[in-house]
Amino acid sequence: MALRASRGPTDEEFAELVHVAWPGLYRTALLLVRDHALAEDLVQTALARTYSRWSGIRDVGAARAYARRALVTTATSWFRRRSFHGERPTAELPEPDTDRDPRGPTGDRIDLLAVLAQLAPRQRAVVVLRYYDDLSVEETADLLGVTTGTVKSQTSAALDNLRRLLGDGVDLPDETPTSTTTTITTGGHHG
Repeated sequence: MALRASRGPTDEEFAELVHVAWPGLYRTALLLVRDHALAEDLVQTALARTYSRWSGIRDVGAARAYARRALVTTATSWFRRRSFHGERPTAELPEPDTDRDPRGPTGDRIDLLAVLAQLAPRQRAVVVLRYYDDLSVEETADLLGVTTGTVKSQTSAALDNLRRLLGDGVDLPDETPTSTTTTITTGGHHG
């Protein structure tokens, strides 16, 4: 009886992964890094890392989770770099944005990127992964390489900070999400 060698996924399957996974990966990246160009770079880096391991992937269905892990791992390493925290050389110094209202110019729509930018990187990552990517505490802990207790405490601290930043009129969950339908809403009127 001859053993049949298992084949790795094809380049066509990788192209399909990119097509299907890009929008979700980009949204996660944008919420993590707060910049469109950096988010695109982050997704491309994550997909390049995924492709570099492509021949070793046996379950194409798990490749999307692998790409998300590569994205979060890369973002975490970027957070640790000093240059990522806003220190970039420029010809002119930018004006400080001290009067920016996170609710935006109309007062009832929240500028999500501006609010998330005020959270610490790990708190921002936990909020994005738990509430926007709808991951469990365990999945979030695994992606970030921390304990479930750390995810829970960072989520609690992040929600406290969001309540402080957003003030009255914004409904935030009291604890970490337990269902797939947790939302963060504003109390403004919508026409």
